[in-house]
Amino acid sequence: MAGKTSTRQLRSRSTRAAVQLRRDRIIAAAMPLFAEHGYHGARMEDLATALGIAKGSIFQHFGTKERLFIQVYQTAVRKFARYLDVPEEVRQQGFFTILKHWLTRTDHLLREDWIPYRIQLLGLYATELSVKREINRFHVNEDPFGMVDFVRYGLERNELRRDMEIDVIVSFVGWMMERFQDALVVEELDPSLFRHAGASPERKQARINQILDLLQRAIGADPQS
Repeated sequence: MAGKTSTRQLRSRSTRAAVQLRRDRIIAAAMPLFAEHGYHGARMEDLATALGIAKGSIFQHFGTKERLFIQVYQTAVRKFARYLDVPEEVRQQGFFTILKHWLTRTDHLLREDWIPYRIQLLGLYATELSVKREINRFHVNEDPFGMVDFVRYGLERNELRRDMEIDVIVSFVGWMMERFQDALVVEELDPSLFRHAGASPERKQARINQILDLLQRAIGADPQS
């Protein structure tokens, strides 16, 4: 009968939901394992033991350790706020104030979101080239931080140059922010990543002001135009 869900369809939906639940459980357990031991140091045997399943079950769902890490990376990055997810009073002050807001909150990533942040760093700096390609494709296709919308916001406010292609601005700001935030909190990627003392608050603030000045000079609209 048209419009009526068959028993087979219900069973298929139930099976898909159960499979997704198992995949989500594996990803949730893999995230702290990768964060603590790194991409190369994380052992699938340890993950299987922690989950109480056979190692083959992990590969049945993800195929390879590489594919599992990519899924872990995507899950981790989606936990972060988008650029325009700021308090309204910050948003009203404009593009470069929003950038400053996120730069000054970099240290909070270590206290509030250290596992997702560690996964992000591993994906960018400590994985195979094939993994990095997939990560780059994910960022281009999904834009998880909302960088395109953020740049359009800056253009609508006439804060950014209009003689540059939007994709160039997006790439430039994304690359600069990503690398600079990492430089604020780490000297190198190693197992004690989040135990490094780092620079003094005054020095970090000076660096933030310098990078903001550099960005504004590079992509900011000419106030005379």
